[in-house]
Amino acid sequence: MATTEAVPPVGVEKDVASATGVGPNGGQAVNRHDYGHNPLYQTRSYQDPEGRLPAFGGEFQPGLYKPVAHRKFANPAPLGLCAFALTTFVLSLINLQTRGVTEPNIVASLALGYGGLVQLLAGMWEMAVGNTFGATALSSYGGFWISYSILMNPTWDLLSAYTESKTTDSALGFYLTGWFIFTTLMLLLTLRSTIMFFSLFFTLDLAFLFLAVGAFVGDNGDASTATNLNKAGGVFGLLAAFLAWYNAFAGIADSSNSFFVVPVFHFPWSEKGYEARKTKSESLSA
Repeated sequence: MATTEAVPPVGVEKDVASATGVGPNGGQAVNRHDYGHNPLYQTRSYQDPEGRLPAFGGEFQPGLYKPVAHRKFANPAPLGLCAFALTTFVLSLINLQTRGVTEPNIVASLALGYGGLVQLLAGMWEMAVGNTFGATALSSYGGFWISYSILMNPTWDLLSAYTESKTTDSALGFYLTGWFIFTTLMLLLTLRSTIMFFSLFFTLDLAFLFLAVGAFVGDNGDASTATNLNKAGGVFGLLAAFLAWYNAFAGIADSSNSFFVVPVFHFPWSEKGYEARKTKSESLSA
């Protein structure tokens, strides 16, 4: 007696392969969802011989990385990116003196609760999932926002120690220069990732640079130039905020929750870019 094998509905086979990492013929599936997060689908179109995946800002991974099989842990990167984005967005609007607002006091609450605490937690969760870059970057910028909220706290009034010597702006310049140096280090580690991931750190680096220079110029007595430099820092800060949201959306959106996904544009010299050029060359020569 002949038997018929149940045929799964269209798409089920792909979902099973994604969840288990096993293809329909028992082989290794390329589109694998190891721990229940929602990665951008097109990042899964490339795997190197060791099973590693290409750089992806939505997971705060600047280079090839190997997913952990059966990991029961969500992707913490979008949470950290959103916490960074919103806090940076508000502060940058103030640096631009939007609608005449010039005092950064309103940022203190965001810097402590969202950009600080929540981003620090996201960084610690990146540590738990084994992402050294994500843990270092998100935890550090979480610490930045917490420290910034402390500076803004009138109870502690830390900057008053520099009032008599009239070096308050220089002290802030030292603070911002340190973050510029740290961001430059992070920027160098994204050179082989994606354009959107690299652009996030590039614009943030420029924001810190302009704000630091603006602080030093202000201490030299050139208030007009200092204001313009702060506004330039605000422009790059806004760009960094929107790029952080962009990468966060890329890390969350897939066919289960969105009608579209956003491209992340791999660099031509990245592993995925090289693979694309190789495939195109082979197809042309065939």
